[in-house]
Amino acid sequence: MDGNKTFPSDFTFVGLFTHNKASGFLFSVICATFFMAIMANGVMIFLIHIDPHLHTPMYFLLSHLSFIDMMYISTIVPKILIDYITGKGTISFVACTAQYFLYMGFVGAEFFLLGLMAYDRYVAICNPLRYPVLMSRRVCWFILASSWFGGALDSFLLTPITMSLPFCVSHKINHFFCEAPTMLRLACGDKAIYEMVMYICCVVMLLVPFSVVITSYAQILLTVHQIKSEEGRKKAFATCSSHVIVVTLFYGAALYTYMLPQSYHTPLKDKIFSAFYTILTPLLNPVIYSLRNRDVAGALKRVIARHRGTCSVERK
Repeated sequence: MDGNKTFPSDFTFVGLFTHNKASGFLFSVICATFFMAIMANGVMIFLIHIDPHLHTPMYFLLSHLSFIDMMYISTIVPKILIDYITGKGTISFVACTAQYFLYMGFVGAEFFLLGLMAYDRYVAICNPLRYPVLMSRRVCWFILASSWFGGALDSFLLTPITMSLPFCVSHKINHFFCEAPTMLRLACGDKAIYEMVMYICCVVMLLVPFSVVITSYAQILLTVHQIKSEEGRKKAFATCSSHVIVVTLFYGAALYTYMLPQSYHTPLKDKIFSAFYTILTPLLNPVIYSLRNRDVAGALKRVIARHRGTCSVERK
Protein backbone atom coordinates (compact mmCIF):
# COMPACT_ATOMS: atom_id res chain seq x y z
CA MET A 1 0.00 0.00 0.00
CA ASP A 2 1.12 3.55 -0.78
CA GLY A 3 2.60 5.74 1.92
CA ASN A 4 -0.23 8.23 1.76
CA LYS A 5 -2.90 5.59 2.44
CA THR A 6 -3.81 3.99 5.74
CA PHE A 7 -6.11 1.36 7.15
CA PRO A 8 -9.19 2.61 9.01
CA SER A 9 -8.55 4.29 12.37
CA ASP A 10 -9.84 7.31 14.26
CA PHE A 11 -10.81 10.46 12.39
CA THR A 12 -10.50 14.03 13.68
CA PHE A 13 -13.15 16.69 13.01
CA VAL A 14 -12.07 20.26 12.40
CA GLY A 15 -15.64 21.09 13.43
CA LEU A 16 -17.66 24.28 13.56
CA PHE A 17 -15.89 25.80 16.55
CA THR A 18 -12.57 27.62 16.26
CA HIS A 19 -12.23 28.12 20.04
CA ASN A 20 -12.37 31.90 19.77
CA LYS A 21 -14.71 34.26 21.62
CA ALA A 22 -17.60 33.53 19.26
CA SER A 23 -17.40 29.75 19.70
CA GLY A 24 -19.23 29.85 23.04
CA PHE A 25 -22.09 31.80 21.49
CA LEU A 26 -22.21 29.39 18.52
CA PHE A 27 -22.29 26.44 20.92
CA SER A 28 -25.24 28.01 22.77
CA VAL A 29 -27.12 28.64 19.51
CA ILE A 30 -26.62 25.06 18.27
CA CYS A 31 -27.54 23.63 21.67
CA ALA A 32 -30.72 25.72 21.84
CA THR A 33 -31.60 24.88 18.23
CA PHE A 34 -31.20 21.16 18.90
CA PHE A 35 -33.43 21.10 21.99
CA MET A 36 -36.05 23.35 20.37
CA ALA A 37 -36.09 21.11 17.26
CA ILE A 38 -36.60 17.98 19.39
CA MET A 39 -39.34 19.69 21.41
CA ALA A 40 -41.11 21.26 18.40
CA ASN A 41 -41.17 18.02 16.43
CA GLY A 42 -42.21 16.08 19.53
CA VAL A 43 -45.12 18.48 20.11
CA MET A 44 -46.12 18.16 16.45
CA ILE A 45 -46.20 14.35 16.69
CA PHE A 46 -48.13 14.55 19.99
CA LEU A 47 -50.76 16.93 18.58
CA ILE A 48 -51.28 14.86 15.44
CA HIS A 49 -51.64 11.70 17.51
CA ILE A 50 -54.01 13.12 20.15
CA ASP A 51 -56.26 15.45 18.15
CA PRO A 52 -58.95 13.74 15.97
CA HIS A 53 -59.10 16.81 13.68
CA LEU A 54 -55.53 16.02 12.56
CA HIS A 55 -56.17 12.36 11.75
CA THR A 56 -55.86 12.96 8.00
CA PRO A 57 -53.38 11.67 5.39
CA MET A 58 -51.46 14.96 5.26
CA TYR A 59 -50.88 15.05 9.01
CA PHE A 60 -50.12 11.35 9.12
CA LEU A 61 -47.25 11.96 6.69
CA LEU A 62 -46.27 15.14 8.53
CA SER A 63 -45.95 13.26 11.83
CA HIS A 64 -43.47 10.89 10.21
CA LEU A 65 -41.59 13.83 8.70
CA SER A 66 -41.22 15.21 12.24
CA PHE A 67 -39.99 11.81 13.44
CA ILE A 68 -37.34 11.70 10.70
CA ASP A 69 -36.23 15.24 11.59
CA MET A 70 -35.80 14.20 15.22
CA MET A 71 -33.78 11.16 14.25
CA TYR A 72 -31.31 12.69 11.84
CA ILE A 73 -30.56 15.80 13.89
CA SER A 74 -29.87 13.40 16.79
CA THR A 75 -27.23 11.56 14.75
CA ILE A 76 -25.16 14.74 14.32
CA VAL A 77 -25.70 17.48 16.91
CA PRO A 78 -25.06 15.53 20.18
CA LYS A 79 -21.60 14.58 18.89
CA ILE A 80 -20.88 18.25 18.03
CA LEU A 81 -21.88 19.41 21.50
CA ILE A 82 -19.95 16.67 23.30
CA ASP A 83 -16.81 17.41 21.26
CA TYR A 84 -16.99 21.08 22.25
CA ILE A 85 -17.49 20.30 25.95
CA THR A 86 -14.72 17.69 26.12
CA GLY A 87 -12.36 19.56 23.80
CA LYS A 88 -11.96 16.45 21.64
CA GLY A 89 -12.95 16.09 18.01
CA THR A 90 -12.14 12.46 17.34
CA ILE A 91 -14.47 9.76 16.10
CA SER A 92 -13.66 6.10 15.57
CA PHE A 93 -13.96 4.46 12.18
CA VAL A 94 -16.91 2.35 13.42
CA ALA A 95 -18.70 5.38 14.88
CA CYS A 96 -18.09 7.39 11.69
CA THR A 97 -19.49 4.52 9.62
CA ALA A 98 -22.55 4.29 11.87
CA GLN A 99 -23.14 8.04 11.71
CA TYR A 100 -22.76 8.02 7.93
CA PHE A 101 -25.14 5.06 7.58
CA LEU A 102 -27.85 6.53 9.82
CA TYR A 103 -27.54 10.02 8.37
CA MET A 104 -27.85 8.80 4.76
CA GLY A 105 -30.86 6.67 5.70
CA PHE A 106 -32.77 9.40 7.52
CA VAL A 107 -31.99 12.19 5.06
CA GLY A 108 -32.71 9.92 2.09
CA ALA A 109 -36.08 9.01 3.62
CA GLU A 110 -36.87 12.72 4.07
CA PHE A 111 -35.98 13.47 0.44
CA PHE A 112 -38.46 10.88 -0.79
CA LEU A 113 -41.15 11.70 1.78
CA LEU A 114 -41.09 15.44 0.98
CA GLY A 115 -41.33 14.62 -2.71
CA LEU A 116 -44.24 12.22 -2.29
CA MET A 117 -46.06 14.63 0.04
CA ALA A 118 -46.48 16.85 -3.02
CA TYR A 119 -48.76 14.13 -4.43
CA ASP A 120 -51.01 14.57 -1.40
CA ARG A 121 -51.32 18.30 -2.10
CA TYR A 122 -52.00 17.55 -5.78
CA VAL A 123 -54.88 15.20 -4.93
CA ALA A 124 -56.30 17.61 -2.32
CA ILE A 125 -56.55 20.48 -4.82
CA CYS A 126 -56.95 18.79 -8.21
CA ASN A 127 -59.10 15.80 -7.18
CA PRO A 128 -60.75 16.77 -3.87
CA LEU A 129 -63.78 14.50 -4.35
CA ARG A 130 -61.55 11.44 -4.81
CA TYR A 131 -59.17 12.40 -2.00
CA PRO A 132 -60.37 9.66 0.43
CA VAL A 133 -59.76 7.02 -2.25
CA LEU A 134 -56.52 8.33 -3.78
CA MET A 135 -55.04 9.04 -0.32
CA SER A 136 -56.38 6.04 1.53
CA ARG A 137 -54.64 4.54 4.55
CA ARG A 138 -53.01 1.95 2.28
CA VAL A 139 -51.62 4.66 -0.04
CA CYS A 140 -50.25 6.57 2.95
CA TRP A 141 -48.43 3.51 4.23
CA PHE A 142 -47.13 2.83 0.71
CA ILE A 143 -45.73 6.39 0.53
CA LEU A 144 -44.14 5.95 3.93
CA ALA A 145 -42.68 2.53 3.10
CA SER A 146 -41.32 3.83 -0.22
CA SER A 147 -39.60 6.72 1.56
CA TRP A 148 -37.92 4.46 4.12
CA PHE A 149 -36.95 1.99 1.41
CA GLY A 150 -35.32 4.79 -0.62
CA GLY A 151 -33.38 5.99 2.41
CA ALA A 152 -32.30 2.48 3.35
CA LEU A 153 -31.18 1.80 -0.22
CA ASP A 154 -28.94 4.87 -0.13
CA SER A 155 -27.42 3.79 3.18
CA PHE A 156 -26.78 0.18 2.23
CA LEU A 157 -25.41 1.13 -1.18
CA LEU A 158 -23.19 4.13 -0.38
CA THR A 159 -21.88 3.27 3.10
CA PRO A 160 -19.87 0.13 2.16
CA ILE A 161 -18.40 1.83 -0.91
CA THR A 162 -17.46 5.03 0.93
CA MET A 163 -16.02 3.47 4.06
CA SER A 164 -14.03 0.84 2.17
CA LEU A 165 -11.95 3.50 0.40
CA PRO A 166 -8.34 3.99 1.64
CA PHE A 167 -8.15 7.30 3.50
CA CYS A 168 -5.28 9.75 3.68
CA VAL A 169 -2.76 9.63 6.50
CA SER A 170 -3.98 12.76 8.30
CA HIS A 171 -7.55 11.43 8.78
CA LYS A 172 -8.55 15.04 9.45
CA ILE A 173 -12.13 15.75 8.40
CA ASN A 174 -12.63 19.43 7.61
CA HIS A 175 -16.27 19.22 8.60
CA PHE A 176 -18.43 18.59 11.68
CA PHE A 177 -19.75 15.12 10.77
CA CYS A 178 -19.09 12.23 8.40
CA GLU A 179 -20.82 13.50 5.25
CA ALA A 180 -20.45 11.91 1.82
CA PRO A 181 -18.65 14.67 -0.15
CA THR A 182 -16.23 15.31 2.73
CA MET A 183 -15.36 11.64 3.11
CA LEU A 184 -14.82 11.43 -0.64
CA ARG A 185 -12.29 14.28 -0.54
CA LEU A 186 -10.47 12.55 2.32
CA ALA A 187 -10.07 9.31 0.36
CA CYS A 188 -6.81 8.66 -1.49
CA GLY A 189 -7.81 5.68 -3.59
CA ASP A 190 -9.47 5.34 -6.98
CA LYS A 191 -12.75 7.18 -6.52
CA ALA A 192 -14.18 6.82 -10.04
CA ILE A 193 -16.58 3.98 -9.19
CA TYR A 194 -17.77 5.70 -6.03
CA GLU A 195 -18.31 9.01 -7.82
CA MET A 196 -20.41 7.27 -10.47
CA VAL A 197 -22.50 5.37 -7.89
CA MET A 198 -22.89 8.50 -5.78
CA TYR A 199 -24.02 10.52 -8.80
CA ILE A 200 -26.62 7.88 -9.71
CA CYS A 201 -27.86 7.76 -6.10
CA CYS A 202 -28.09 11.54 -5.98
CA VAL A 203 -30.08 11.60 -9.20
CA VAL A 204 -32.51 9.05 -7.77
CA MET A 205 -32.55 10.54 -4.26
CA LEU A 206 -32.95 14.18 -5.33
CA LEU A 207 -34.13 14.53 -8.90
CA VAL A 208 -36.77 11.78 -8.88
CA PRO A 209 -38.71 13.13 -5.86
CA PHE A 210 -38.01 16.67 -7.06
CA SER A 211 -39.60 15.81 -10.40
CA VAL A 212 -42.67 14.57 -8.50
CA VAL A 213 -42.79 17.96 -6.75
CA ILE A 214 -42.46 19.89 -10.02
CA THR A 215 -45.08 17.77 -11.81
CA SER A 216 -47.54 17.95 -8.91
CA TYR A 217 -47.25 21.69 -8.50
CA ALA A 218 -47.47 22.29 -12.25
CA GLN A 219 -50.84 20.52 -12.19
CA ILE A 220 -51.82 22.48 -9.07
CA LEU A 221 -50.98 25.81 -10.72
CA LEU A 222 -53.09 24.90 -13.75
CA THR A 223 -56.01 23.98 -11.51
CA VAL A 224 -55.67 27.12 -9.38
CA HIS A 225 -55.54 29.25 -12.52
CA GLN A 226 -58.97 27.92 -13.45
CA ILE A 227 -60.47 28.88 -10.08
CA LYS A 228 -62.47 32.05 -10.60
CA SER A 229 -62.89 33.24 -7.00
CA GLU A 230 -60.02 35.09 -5.35
CA GLU A 231 -60.80 33.44 -2.02
CA GLY A 232 -60.60 29.99 -3.59
CA ARG A 233 -57.17 30.75 -5.04
CA LYS A 234 -55.87 32.04 -1.72
CA LYS A 235 -57.13 28.93 0.06
CA ALA A 236 -55.44 26.66 -2.51
CA PHE A 237 -52.12 28.50 -2.21
CA ALA A 238 -52.36 28.47 1.59
CA THR A 239 -52.81 24.70 1.47
CA CYS A 240 -49.50 24.28 -0.40
CA SER A 241 -47.40 27.14 0.94
CA SER A 242 -45.95 25.33 3.98
CA HIS A 243 -44.86 22.34 1.93
CA VAL A 244 -43.35 24.54 -0.80
CA ILE A 245 -41.27 26.49 1.74
CA VAL A 246 -39.98 23.32 3.43
CA VAL A 247 -39.13 21.68 0.09
CA THR A 248 -37.31 24.81 -1.13
CA LEU A 249 -35.19 25.09 2.02
CA PHE A 250 -34.30 21.41 2.27
CA TYR A 251 -33.81 20.59 -1.41
CA GLY A 252 -31.95 23.84 -2.12
CA ALA A 253 -29.21 23.13 0.41
CA ALA A 254 -29.06 19.44 -0.50
CA LEU A 255 -28.77 20.13 -4.23
CA TYR A 256 -25.74 22.32 -3.51
CA THR A 257 -24.12 19.63 -1.37
CA TYR A 258 -24.67 16.61 -3.60
CA MET A 259 -25.24 17.83 -7.16
CA LEU A 260 -22.92 20.83 -7.57
CA PRO A 261 -19.45 19.98 -9.01
CA GLN A 262 -16.66 19.76 -6.44
CA SER A 263 -14.90 22.75 -8.01
CA TYR A 264 -17.65 25.00 -6.61
CA HIS A 265 -17.24 23.65 -3.09
CA THR A 266 -15.15 25.08 -0.26
CA PRO A 267 -14.93 23.73 3.32
CA LEU A 268 -16.61 26.87 4.68
CA LYS A 269 -19.50 26.75 2.20
CA ASP A 270 -19.97 23.02 2.84
CA LYS A 271 -20.22 23.61 6.59
CA ILE A 272 -22.72 26.45 6.18
CA PHE A 273 -25.03 24.55 3.81
CA SER A 274 -24.75 21.32 5.79
CA ALA A 275 -25.48 23.14 9.05
CA PHE A 276 -28.51 24.73 7.42
CA TYR A 277 -30.25 21.54 6.32
CA THR A 278 -29.03 19.24 9.11
CA ILE A 279 -29.37 21.55 12.14
CA LEU A 280 -31.68 24.43 11.22
CA THR A 281 -34.19 22.73 8.91
CA PRO A 282 -35.43 20.21 11.53
CA LEU A 283 -36.43 23.22 13.66
CA LEU A 284 -37.90 25.22 10.77
CA ASN A 285 -40.13 22.38 9.51
CA PRO A 286 -42.51 22.20 12.51
CA VAL A 287 -42.36 25.98 12.96
CA ILE A 288 -43.39 26.61 9.34
CA TYR A 289 -46.18 24.03 9.46
CA SER A 290 -47.53 25.32 12.78
CA LEU A 291 -47.32 29.05 12.07
CA ARG A 292 -48.89 28.77 8.63
CA ASN A 293 -51.49 26.15 9.56
CA ARG A 294 -54.70 26.91 11.43
CA ASP A 295 -55.39 23.21 12.11
CA VAL A 296 -52.18 22.75 14.09
CA ALA A 297 -52.66 26.03 15.95
CA GLY A 298 -56.25 25.04 16.72
CA ALA A 299 -55.15 21.62 17.98
CA LEU A 300 -52.60 23.24 20.30
CA LYS A 301 -55.27 25.61 21.68
CA ARG A 302 -57.65 22.71 22.31
CA VAL A 303 -54.98 20.73 24.15
CA ILE A 304 -54.10 23.76 26.31
CA ALA A 305 -57.79 24.46 27.02
CA ARG A 306 -58.36 20.80 27.92
CA HIS A 307 -55.37 20.87 30.27
CA ARG A 308 -56.61 24.05 31.95
CA GLY A 309 -60.07 22.53 32.33
CA THR A 310 -58.59 19.42 33.95
CA CYS A 311 -56.53 21.53 36.34
CA SER A 312 -59.62 23.57 37.31
CA VAL A 313 -61.60 20.40 38.07
CA GLU A 314 -58.77 18.99 40.20
CA ARG A 315 -58.57 22.22 42.24
CA LYS A 316 -62.29 22.08 42.97
